[in-house]
Amino acid sequence: MAASTKIINLRNLLAERFPHPSSSTPSRLSTGLPCLEEAIRGGLPRGAITELISPGRSATHSFAGASGTSAGSATLIHALVHCAYRDNYFVALIDGRDSFDPCGLNNAWLQHLLWIRCSKASESVKAADLLLRDGNFPLVIVDLVLNAPDELRQIPQTNWYRLQRLVELLPTACLVLTRYEMVSSAQLKLVLENSWDIQSFESDDALSRLRIIVKRSHLPEVRRDNYLGTASEGTQKSAVI
Repeated sequence: MAASTKIINLRNLLAERFPHPSSSTPSRLSTGLPCLEEAIRGGLPRGAITELISPGRSATHSFAGASGTSAGSATLIHALVHCAYRDNYFVALIDGRDSFDPCGLNNAWLQHLLWIRCSKASESVKAADLLLRDGNFPLVIVDLVLNAPDELRQIPQTNWYRLQRLVELLPTACLVLTRYEMVSSAQLKLVLENSWDIQSFESDDALSRLRIIVKRSHLPEVRRDNYLGTASEGTQKSAVI
């Protein structure tokens, strides 16, 4: 079977399994996550790319699992999958290094997840291109946290601008998880921090310890006078833009 025929068949299957959202879809995708929505004054922006940067690796990252994935970003992905289940929509996770660990997630939650397992960053970009052209998912997550810097630098910036042109026509929120700032076309850039120690992994409120800071925004709703704090502490700090 020709490659073009396979792509057409895949698009038809996606359209059948994941119907397009209603035309009355709001401009933000609500997540219900205080650590995220307090920082950006609402849900993830639809029709835009949001880059969430998890800089460096701390000692806590080694406790996230054998893959060494970032504890903060992995916890956030799990929470977003639960949000999709809770609000009855589908989320696509493009896994740049086949590192996602579904252990601990309820089987009912996983029924709302399309998990695309890639081994290279270039494969992830191609998968994102296909899914955004299809337009069936309210949320598309591209996880590149564990991809090597040399590999990521080989992605032309024109690819990110192409993805932005695709998503801006859709009621889709595209979230790209990275280790350092690299998506020049992102309309919203966030930095993920956490205040975890070893005991945090044994607690039930690990998500509340995540802290998200606005680094840059081209969205009028997310402005320089935004304030945020950790969800558990309620303190206020100026967002970094």
